[in-house]
Amino acid sequence: MMFTISDEVQHKEGGPAMVVTGFASGMVECRWYDGYAVRREAFHQDELSHAAAESPLAS
Repeated sequence: MMFTISDEVQHKEGGPAMVVTGFASGMVECRWYDGYAVRREAFHQDELSHAAAESPLAS
């Protein structure tokens, strides 16, 4: 699966929605806010999927 910078992704086993910030050594660099601080980690692209889009609010 291909990702681009600014894509919203999630680990396939669950966890927070993250934003793709870069690529290095075959890994996808991601950042997310955990409620206290901005976290960052690199994942292999096979571990990630695009985050489900939230449904728009009915008005």
